[in-house]
Amino acid sequence: MDQEQAGTVNSGEPLDEGRLLRRLQIMMDLVMQVIAQDPKLTFDEASQMVADSRTAALAMFPGKELAYDLIYRPRFQRLMRERFRLQ
Repeated sequence: MDQEQAGTVNSGEPLDEGRLLRRLQIMMDLVMQVIAQDPKLTFDEASQMVADSRTAALAMFPGKELAYDLIYRPRFQRLMRERFRLQ
């Protein structure tokens, strides 16, 4: 019985991390969609959204700055270049 309870606890931990990861993905998708689709959004507002999304991501996953910089930073940079026609 102890092994079954331990398995439940262990399987519960990845579920929580999985939920956090899914929330992060949804949040990043929403930020990207707003930046891509809102015609009234200024460059400064979009930049602030990107910075706020980074802050939120690191609050959810402390110490994962490198992961954010490798996964999401290039996506946001590409989106900002395309949306605001930056060089």
